[in-house]
Amino acid sequence: MSKRVAVLALHYQNEVLHPDGKIRVGVDDEAVRERVVAGAADMLALARERQWPIMHVRIAFRPDYADCPRNTPIFRKTVELGAVKEGEWGSAFLAQLQPLDSEREFVVTHQRISAFAGTPLENLLRLLDVRHLIVGGVATHSVVEHTVRDAADRGYEVTIIAQACASGSPELHDAALRSLALVAEVTDIMP
Repeated sequence: MSKRVAVLALHYQNEVLHPDGKIRVGVDDEAVRERVVAGAADMLALARERQWPIMHVRIAFRPDYADCPRNTPIFRKTVELGAVKEGEWGSAFLAQLQPLDSEREFVVTHQRISAFAGTPLENLLRLLDVRHLIVGGVATHSVVEHTVRDAADRGYEVTIIAQACASGSPELHDAALRSLALVAEVTDIMP
């Protein structure tokens, strides 16, 4: 595979993956949580071995939520739960999936559903001459789906690592992956 590859690691945060998180999308089932954390760890390890850039994407809002849109149920629920506040434990990356201090690893914070919306993500990818994205994240039916579709529309080739993704239910996860197979390769194995 070309050196023009980067990994997008989406929402591997305490609020989403830790048992004490307020959101825990897809990880109420401990077996699913363990699978996602292991899949994400494998994806990150292989990217580091191959020296691919990694974009660690996190969602976080001001503590007063002044930067959180209220136009969708998902964001209204985020505010209701008091989740992913900037500077708090919940918005931090899960300990096992922390970014490393490396010139090949970047942290991108966003406040919309797609990781591209209102962030420097595309500028970073263009600067690094990336054309192929390897994607994992939680939840498959929200940030993963929106980011993958957005990436495809922007001309990127995309591969989704299914074992590094989860949704609120297996049905949502599977439906999102089936739908995304129209615009991305879906696999359990890193290419």
